[in-house]
Amino acid sequence: MNNLTEMIVGTSPAMAMLRAYLPKVARSPATVLIMGATGTGKERVARAIHQLGPRRRQSFVAINCAALPESLVEAQLFGHERGAFTGAIKGFKGHIAQANGGIIFLDEIGEMSPHAQAKLLRVLETREVTPIGATRPLAVDIRFIAATNQPLERLLEQKEFRLDLYYRLNVARLELPPLKERKEDIPLLLNHTINELNLRDRCSVGQPDREFLECLMAHDWPGNVRELRNLVEAIFIDPPLGLIGLNDLPPVFREMFSRYRTCPTSEREQMLDILRNTNWNKVEAAKQLNWSRMTLYRKLAKYQINRSLHPSPNNSLKKEPAHHKP
Repeated sequence: MNNLTEMIVGTSPAMAMLRAYLPKVARSPATVLIMGATGTGKERVARAIHQLGPRRRQSFVAINCAALPESLVEAQLFGHERGAFTGAIKGFKGHIAQANGGIIFLDEIGEMSPHAQAKLLRVLETREVTPIGATRPLAVDIRFIAATNQPLERLLEQKEFRLDLYYRLNVARLELPPLKERKEDIPLLLNHTINELNLRDRCSVGQPDREFLECLMAHDWPGNVRELRNLVEAIFIDPPLGLIGLNDLPPVFREMFSRYRTCPTSEREQMLDILRNTNWNKVEAAKQLNWSRMTLYRKLAKYQINRSLHPSPNNSLKKEPAHHKP
């Protein structure tokens, strides 16, 4: 699959910019650092870079750095010779060597221990790995892509991440926005996932009805795109016929989304309601909507919302008393 619109779904400005930049990143040999909250699709972006780049026919090896035991991290990354330590009854080609010629994806790099960071830095500098028990290093031709849901700058301040490693990784930097900041992409993401699962499960599940879609748009999506996909997966356990409504959800999801039935019936109305309640304080309104100020201003322009056209009910202009000369 090398169709960017299939790999990176969404028409929001953030996704449009990402799609425009990704082919350039893919063609470059530069190390990539992907930043984004859990569930925003960091590995999907890494795989898109692999598919679009010159190494597409070579290996893509993904490693969850948070799951590497400290006692085994060196053996897992760099490999070991037979008999190198107790229990090493046969040799192991480490993950980095397995990715030789291709791409290695280091997910949750912020969770890597200082000891492992130092070892990784050496590989980035020399492009060589030395398996445990080996007498000479092995040259590797690898492109590195790292990802984290933690702000590395904060880890640097706390001395939990190496500055020299940060500079090695922070070359081509991609930042993925949370789903709550690009809610206009929800209908497209939903449609894409439903079509994908219909094909996988040989079903014919329809699209969401209006009430269900409005509830989805009102949700904050703390689990981001992964949470949305999990919701659709739950629907496909007992696939409905025709349109998807709230009653088609498993009980735990139905209870969670039903509370949004009292929300305004559209994103525009929800914005207006909150703006009026905050007396058009845009900072406070953006906070209540869980949006950045930039997102709020973009939505105001999109829906052509102007305070003069939509005044607050208790904020009508009063006429100044006329002043007469004595």
